[in-house]
Amino acid sequence: MAEGFDIRRQTGFTPIAMTCFVVLYLPIILLVVYSFNAGTSIAIWEGFSWRWYQAAWQNEQVQAATIRSLVIATWAAGIATTCAVLAALATTRQRRFRGYTLAFALINQPLMVPEIVTAVALLIFFSMIKVGTGYTGLFYLIIAHSAFCIPFAYMPIRARLQGMDLSLEQAAMDLYATPWQVFRRVTLPQLWPGILAGAMLAFVISLDDVVITEFVKSAGQDTLPTYMLGQLRRVVTPEVNAISTALLAISVALVIGFFFLSRTRK
Repeated sequence: MAEGFDIRRQTGFTPIAMTCFVVLYLPIILLVVYSFNAGTSIAIWEGFSWRWYQAAWQNEQVQAATIRSLVIATWAAGIATTCAVLAALATTRQRRFRGYTLAFALINQPLMVPEIVTAVALLIFFSMIKVGTGYTGLFYLIIAHSAFCIPFAYMPIRARLQGMDLSLEQAAMDLYATPWQVFRRVTLPQLWPGILAGAMLAFVISLDDVVITEFVKSAGQDTLPTYMLGQLRRVVTPEVNAISTALLAISVALVIGFFFLSRTRK
């Protein structure tokens, strides 16, 4: 019997793969290493120190931006996940309806349209509202992040619904359970891993977002990523490396959690 095609046995696969890994991960490794640099240079190693982590921890601007980022990401993840659950139920637990493809495309629009286009569109839309109402609070950032994060929460929730056995839901309906009772007592307990995975993914996307935040935010509403971008435009110190490393650690922890939750089947 002939062996199947194996990409790993193709000429040049190993050096190309290793080159890609080096290009992808070496800058991140250097970022983490130089966040512990005792000196002020981001390119010259002057010894190990926690100096820049302490500086970032005591920086009031960093504290304010971090709290603001967490508030926005929490609200955005909650709103996006709620909308994603409803959208996933509508597209997996209902018969195909006219406009199904269009609805699916609209739900996933942020994934298909360049983020800069979405950011400019939101800037124009919210600017009109700001001029008319005079309100310039965080509501705009929360709504913008929520809309952008919906498809990221929708995908794992929809995948979880599609992988669930319908026999329990059908048995509950045969026993005269209402649609709400079926959802609350049968569907939701099985769907929780997908919901948590979607919420964590939406939280990470919101926490890391720069482009939409930079366009939508008002004065004094810097999040942690936009604060770091502003610092890079002025003076670059290992404090930015320390903040980036902390943000990286949070993102990696949440992505690992998302990976394990998405594998859960019981």
